[in-house]
Amino acid sequence: MITPANSASLQAPTPRNAPKLTLVGARLRKHADYQATYAAARKRQSSSMSWFLAPQPEAHNSGPRVGLTVGKVIGESHERNRIKRRMREALRRHIHLLPPHADLIFHPRRVVLEIEFTKLEAEIVRILTQANTEAARADRTHTERPAGKPAS
Repeated sequence: MITPANSASLQAPTPRNAPKLTLVGARLRKHADYQATYAAARKRQSSSMSWFLAPQPEAHNSGPRVGLTVGKVIGESHERNRIKRRMREALRRHIHLLPPHADLIFHPRRVVLEIEFTKLEAEIVRILTQANTEAARADRTHTERPAGKPAS
């Protein structure tokens, strides 16, 4: 097999000590965690997906977590898997934008298969920015509430 002489120049150099961007520790995995997030969250809509944001329970306050659910209504298994791969890659690129101490679940629509990746990425960045704002607002109201007063 003949390889081009400049094939090495096609790959971007990465510093040896640069942290690897990965979603390994930041993913919701257990059914109970998904159910707790749904119970504590409010459904929000965007043009190509629905999303749920909830504060993390005290027991799991280890950092931000994100989950994806793609139902069978969306399409066949290879289409659902492609949607999940595209969503995970966009989230991996912007893992630093995940709201701290919060759980976030995405429900993509079928349109995610057809839209350009840059548009999908831009929408995820917009949702993550909005989620950060809402999580910060919730933290402020939670910490500013007097100790004897219940939340209304």
